[in-house]
Amino acid sequence: MTLTTTAVLVPLLPFLGAVAGLLLGRRAPGFVRPLAVLPTLAAAALTVAVALGQGTGPATDLATGLTPTGSIPIELALHIDGFAALIAVLVGVVATCVQIYSTGYLRDDPRYPSYAALVSLFTSAMLLVVYTGDLMLLLVGWEVMGICSYFLVGHYWETEAARAASLKAFLVTKLGDVPFLFGIFALAADAGTFRITGILGSVAAGGLDHPTLIALLLLAGVAGKSAQFPLHTWLPDAMAGPTPVSALIHAATMVAAGVYLVARLLPVFAASAAALVVLAVMAALTMVGSGLAALAQDDIKRVLAYSTVGQLGYMLGALAVGDRGAAVFHLISHGAFKALLFLGAGVIIHAAGTNSLAAMSRMSGLARRIPDAYWTVTVALLALAAIPPFAGFFSKEAVLGAAEHAATGHAHGVPGAAGWTVLVSGLLTALLTAAYATRLWLLAFKGKGAEAPDHGPQPVAMNAVLWVLFVPTVALGLAAPFLPGWFDGRSLAPTLTTSVLGTGIALVGGLVTYAAWRHTTALAARIPLGAVVAAPDATPALAEEVAIDTHAPAYGDNAAAPDPADPGRLLLGPLQRHAAVGFHLDAVYSALFVRPVRAAAGLVRFLDREVVDTYVRGAGAAPRLLGAAVRRAQTGNVQTYLAALLAGSLVLAVAAVLVATGTGA
Repeated sequence: MTLTTTAVLVPLLPFLGAVAGLLLGRRAPGFVRPLAVLPTLAAAALTVAVALGQGTGPATDLATGLTPTGSIPIELALHIDGFAALIAVLVGVVATCVQIYSTGYLRDDPRYPSYAALVSLFTSAMLLVVYTGDLMLLLVGWEVMGICSYFLVGHYWETEAARAASLKAFLVTKLGDVPFLFGIFALAADAGTFRITGILGSVAAGGLDHPTLIALLLLAGVAGKSAQFPLHTWLPDAMAGPTPVSALIHAATMVAAGVYLVARLLPVFAASAAALVVLAVMAALTMVGSGLAALAQDDIKRVLAYSTVGQLGYMLGALAVGDRGAAVFHLISHGAFKALLFLGAGVIIHAAGTNSLAAMSRMSGLARRIPDAYWTVTVALLALAAIPPFAGFFSKEAVLGAAEHAATGHAHGVPGAAGWTVLVSGLLTALLTAAYATRLWLLAFKGKGAEAPDHGPQPVAMNAVLWVLFVPTVALGLAAPFLPGWFDGRSLAPTLTTSVLGTGIALVGGLVTYAAWRHTTALAARIPLGAVVAAPDATPALAEEVAIDTHAPAYGDNAAAPDPADPGRLLLGPLQRHAAVGFHLDAVYSALFVRPVRAAAGLVRFLDREVVDTYVRGAGAAPRLLGAAVRRAQTGNVQTYLAALLAGSLVLAVAAVLVATGTGA
């Protein structure tokens, strides 16, 4: 089997599995799980074969005409190079783990057949985005992922949160997709082709007439799909969906698509210094803001959601300083440990006997009840915090090293301002990342909340997947010396300056968070549960710090009071209440966009009802009244008709006499 045939089968197998699952899910339920797992597993194996066949050699680029368009042709194009091959392996492995994991997590869900089919379709769409060499085919996969995310996030459609989250995810991403579509058309118009290789050749030859406009239009779609400021607000709310879906979206599909697109078309963005600065600022705001928001969340999945937003900011920051290798390396590394974190969170949620709620402030006794999740999630959090020797350290340091390289003026064509912006925000985000990772571990596994009832052992499939993802989380960093040949040839080895700064800052963040936890724990132990500090020497901040939110939802089936020992309150201080709601961006958008649109809709409805309908009703009322008058005249009495006839004749005679008299005069 040739490399191209193998590559074509990669997105095709999950697609066929999705179609078969939708057709046979109800009629042959025994085939649902094999149709969910086996095609995705086969596709994952083929991605490994494609990666080994492609290696570090020249890119594989083939195309055939799809249909004559009369202008710019659309082609069935295949483009595989080193980084596309590795990202496809990531997608295949994570999707397979999610499908296997879901057989245990959703084993009693009546809608599992449609869920599994949509996950397969989601996987197929992302693999199409990775392997295609034509922007129009990429757009097909891009939009199919948007549809799949809408259905999967709203899987628990009985709940208002899931319905609202799915609709919000769809609308916000579509908001970015509109300018994104115009950007693709403008790019093809300038380059004369939708083929990615042709576009990059045109860029190299200086053939783009509007690089800044095109880059900014494309960035709007990237901001929506990859949940970057200011279109990131849909991703935390999307946690209302099943946890395996969250793992798939956050680790290997959907949000990774935006980063992949910028990496694939990086020369287009590099052709405009202004676009690189905008990308760097967007990444910086996203990184820092999401880190603060993650430190204030109580739900474990929302912490991880904001974490994903920030890590995607790292990737786009690396692209803003022109280093595609560092961005893709962190994308692959992050995909491994973030999938592990979300699936580990699913084990925690499963242990609580619920599908969505995972309030960390109410957790207790989980470390001994779910040891597999405890050990694997602990290592994944160390990787997230970029503690050596785990994968996250090497990939994050590659990003910081690239930013330092650009900040000191050694990156050709990259503004120094972009380098400094990414470097400073990246170091600050490293501090915040270590802080919220430490807080998550302390509250989830060392918390003092009431212990939830034991819901029995976890399914083997769920625990086994955690250990599969544990391997790349631990060992992927060791591959850094061998990866430059797969990317652009730049070294991915950590530099001394950023390694010392980044690791030192991460350790400070973790230690400060631990100290704050010890302080709040000791404080809570001296104060009766549910009480508010009112002693003369207590400050209002400390009083609020240990106050119990009696209106918060119960953890699992146990309506226990939350753990007041939350270091996030102490670390953030007055900023905590604002960070907890995402700095009120949803409220701002509601005031700027939602309310005016609703007001305009209300005005249109009023005009339609009171003005347009009035004319319509009036146009119908006049003939109706005339008809009623005529109907009243139709009495059926001959004498009445004769009297009316004589009266009419008399009137006509009088009128004729008057007219004749007037004429004679």
